[in-house]
Amino acid sequence: MNREQKLGGLYGLLIGDAVGVPYEFHPAEELPPLHDLEMIPPKSFPRAHAQVLPGTWSDDGAQALCLLESLVECGQLELTDFSQRLWAWYERGLWAVDGHVFDVGVQTAASLRAFHSGASPEQSGNANPDGKGNGSLMRVLPLALWHKGTDEELVKDAHMQSLVTHAHRTNQVACALYCLWVREAAAGVEMEEGYGYAVKKLRAIYGNESEERKELDWSIRPEAEAVSHGGGYVVETLRSVRIATKEPSYEKVVKKAISLGNDTDTNAAIAGGLYGVKTGVSGIPQRWLERLREKEKVEELVQKWIGKMD
Repeated sequence: MNREQKLGGLYGLLIGDAVGVPYEFHPAEELPPLHDLEMIPPKSFPRAHAQVLPGTWSDDGAQALCLLESLVECGQLELTDFSQRLWAWYERGLWAVDGHVFDVGVQTAASLRAFHSGASPEQSGNANPDGKGNGSLMRVLPLALWHKGTDEELVKDAHMQSLVTHAHRTNQVACALYCLWVREAAAGVEMEEGYGYAVKKLRAIYGNESEERKELDWSIRPEAEAVSHGGGYVVETLRSVRIATKEPSYEKVVKKAISLGNDTDTNAAIAGGLYGVKTGVSGIPQRWLERLREKEKVEELVQKWIGKMD
């Protein structure tokens, strides 16, 4: 994966998140038409988080930046360090724009409070053992961008980073599948074909009898038709991303993800990050890049990352 692709992924996630924020919680039928889905919605639209300025990323972007910073500083996935950064985000706004945390998932909050109260990062995500929200999938992209190991090592780390807040095996497998899909996108494989390759590779890694293989085949059901109403269930989120990434440009991918409704910021962040890897940062509309808030902080982290990339 080259530098252009890595930056495309990172900024693709942050911008997808920021474009999607105003539309969150609205079902598809309440959204403006596709061409009006911009960082600044039509004046008549009752936007979510009305006090949040346009161009602001939410919990998706902040947690992704916590993960990237931890990887850059530690040189490996170090769960305690990562968990401490997530707590710093939750408690005092680390990597939140303006230091203001305005969107926190119920399971994420419960898990981080468990960690702060003494649970290990390997166990804190069991605060809601049946929880299958998309809160660990939304932030995992920097792991795939940063990782230089084998597919097997990437899959293991994708599972591990999920444990902190979303320990259910469905969440772990979804994160692993997405990371392998990112590698296919970086290799220039078309989106749906790359998804199929990622599924095949993950099955090979899991083998035929593992619990992870069962979870992949029976819970995620990767060959099922991609149908979604934009909800926050992690399997539905993967299907939202499959739908959105069939579009022919970064802008259209993000708008398609938002048009599904409901969890608009997360779906646009995950789809936008993946497609940003495909197009590189040059494929992201300049008007959105220019409006993204607190880019200078991201650029400082990017410079540290670049210094350790090669």
